[in-house]
Amino acid sequence: MKIKKLFMGCLGGLLFFSSCNAPAGEPDYCAYVNPFIGTGGHGHTFPGAVVPHGMIQPSPDTRIDGWDACSGYHYSDSSINGFSHTHLSGTGCCDYGDVLLMPTTGKQHYLTTDPSSQRLAYASTFSHRNEAAEPGYYSVFLDTYGVKAELTATKRGAIHRYTFPESKEAGFILDLDYSLQRQTNSEMSIEIVSDTELRGRKKTTYWAFDQYINFYAKFSRPFTCTLITDSVTMDNGKRLPQCKALLQFNTKKDEQVLVKVGVSAVDMEGARKNVENEIPEWDFDRVRKDARAAWNAYLSKIDISTADKDERTVFYTALYHTGISPNLFTDADGRYLGMDLQVRQTKADRPIYTVFSLWDTFRALHPLMTIIDPDLNNQFVRSLISKHREGGVFPMWELAGNYTGTMIGYHAVPVIVDAYMKGYRDFDMEEAYKACLRVAEYDTAGIKCPALVLPHLMPKAKYYKNTIGYVPCDGDNEAVAKALEYAYNDWCISVFAEAMGDTANQKKYSRFAKGYERYFDPSTHFMRGIDSKGNWRTPFNPRASTHRNDDYCEGTAWQWTWFVPHDVEGLVSLMGGEEAFVEKLDSLFTADSALEGETTSSDITGLIGQYAHGNEPSHHIIHLYNYVNRPWRTQELVDSVFRSQYANSVDGLSGNEDCGQMSAWYVLNAIGFYQVCPGKPVYSIGRPAFDKVTIRLPEKKTFHIFVENNTKTNKYIESVVLNGKPLTTPFFSHADIAGGGTMEIRMSSRPTQWGKKH
Repeated sequence: MKIKKLFMGCLGGLLFFSSCNAPAGEPDYCAYVNPFIGTGGHGHTFPGAVVPHGMIQPSPDTRIDGWDACSGYHYSDSSINGFSHTHLSGTGCCDYGDVLLMPTTGKQHYLTTDPSSQRLAYASTFSHRNEAAEPGYYSVFLDTYGVKAELTATKRGAIHRYTFPESKEAGFILDLDYSLQRQTNSEMSIEIVSDTELRGRKKTTYWAFDQYINFYAKFSRPFTCTLITDSVTMDNGKRLPQCKALLQFNTKKDEQVLVKVGVSAVDMEGARKNVENEIPEWDFDRVRKDARAAWNAYLSKIDISTADKDERTVFYTALYHTGISPNLFTDADGRYLGMDLQVRQTKADRPIYTVFSLWDTFRALHPLMTIIDPDLNNQFVRSLISKHREGGVFPMWELAGNYTGTMIGYHAVPVIVDAYMKGYRDFDMEEAYKACLRVAEYDTAGIKCPALVLPHLMPKAKYYKNTIGYVPCDGDNEAVAKALEYAYNDWCISVFAEAMGDTANQKKYSRFAKGYERYFDPSTHFMRGIDSKGNWRTPFNPRASTHRNDDYCEGTAWQWTWFVPHDVEGLVSLMGGEEAFVEKLDSLFTADSALEGETTSSDITGLIGQYAHGNEPSHHIIHLYNYVNRPWRTQELVDSVFRSQYANSVDGLSGNEDCGQMSAWYVLNAIGFYQVCPGKPVYSIGRPAFDKVTIRLPEKKTFHIFVENNTKTNKYIESVVLNGKPLTTPFFSHADIAGGGTMEIRMSSRPTQWGKKH
């Protein structure tokens, strides 16, 4: 895959070394982050301001519709519609884009007559030459209005700084009816609180069926205001409600006007408290400095040593992307919106989070968190348990207190079981265990979600799995992918059951964990769909894809055949033993990359043969070589992915960022290892990217990785010494990291026998 490199001077991501540097003597990790990575191609990231896991994400919106509008921003665009305050990072579905603010000069145009236009009437052109971003800060010059815009944020509040030209017609448009992909506005209202304050509330129906957003905005100078609360007829004849505030005032040349904005899912008063609690003054530079300090604290959890500046930028940007979501969902006063859409209260040390892209993040994002911040990961676990309690079942993909029913499997289970098996158990284990059993059963009773979501959140596939022992392809969509994920999820439950002393369920779910065997066709060596009569689905084409409407999920038989992370040995046996397994695995990386079908999945990207690094089902596959005595193949393929799938450029991600998963894969592999099977606290060693890595652990412990003879050509491992003892297999345990220690790796230019069983 070709990835176009752009000079960093054009991207602006590393240009801030003056007023916002780290304190003297402390590393400024933020200087290595380029927030524009992933804003081109199909990475779907945004460059705006956010602090680690913050509730609010003020960022520019450059387009409204289409797949590449998922974050609101695409680097190929040349106009900005405004700056909204909620954004998703790297998702494949779109939502948010709430509370859009745009500075203006001259007559304010706000009527939209073309329903297909990506530009609003008040959009401004801009140039990337006049745009810059760093962790917690964004700025751009708006050519149409001659205004410089700057954004920064706290956890729950944003502060904007706008530098205006001299104008007798300066102002702002605050657009509440705007949202990404033109969501249905079910409720909307704006109130003028004073000549410097606005507040409002709306409910949208889109990916999240019941998304509530409240805002409070305070301006540093008085304004006159006109509220637009009528409706407009679009060219397609549809009448849409409008809800906008048109603000006007005069400005002198280079006059700065600041705006503080708070948001809340609870109410407008919560939004006010959120911003006033965190931004009591008008000190923009202080907020920016604090945001950078918060990111430096997060990024300092892993220290790397490398002479390659681009590799350093790719790494710390990846680590930055792992710190954006899940997002804080609890107001400053401890209130939040539950899955039952009721206002609830929590303690200060028990915050609730939202945006759980579990189908993606169970694989690497949450395992990474168990290393660098297990306490935060426990907060995520407690949030998931609360969502089960409030809504009746674990979410699959939770957004703003909503079940979306998106994706497949029940991957809250491995997140919880992985934390438990690593010894991080600051949650109600009995409740967590019962919730795991609940989500594995087909039971639609007591689930609080829209009727349209329920069959996706609780698919019939679970019924078939639990009753007839397999998911027939004529009984449910994506049957093979669902069944394979259920087998893995059920293995996790069996591990949890054993730990909880539940022998009956341990045996039951261990049996279900073998369910993957039913789908393996020995004549083709692929996982295939089976109908309700027990026959293979025909015709069969392993490279065929019909997006979200076939036997697989965002993939093909080529990619899904390998999803048996909990029982690699069993999969090897199915394929006829080690040699046959290796032959098949080799063919994955050498097969023609062509996909076939009228609606092939756009998520199948980053292809090396039929291995698709741009989407999650492939992410563990390279490490399977370690299980069959070919560790050098894992090493050279990890190296290949480093070189071909990640780059210091706007299109430097080979697929959707997916809320940190794509980047978490890179972070773990770059420091030298990956967890193939969350729930089994074992790491598989690959190809370390850096000469030295220091992981800062809780309780001031450290784990050091020293890599000797490390060059671009020396991609093979010659020896590994862990805590003073030679390591003879390419695996080690989480306990080896958690207690602190040292790993010494020596590299070679040629494949070696290290790690191969003798």
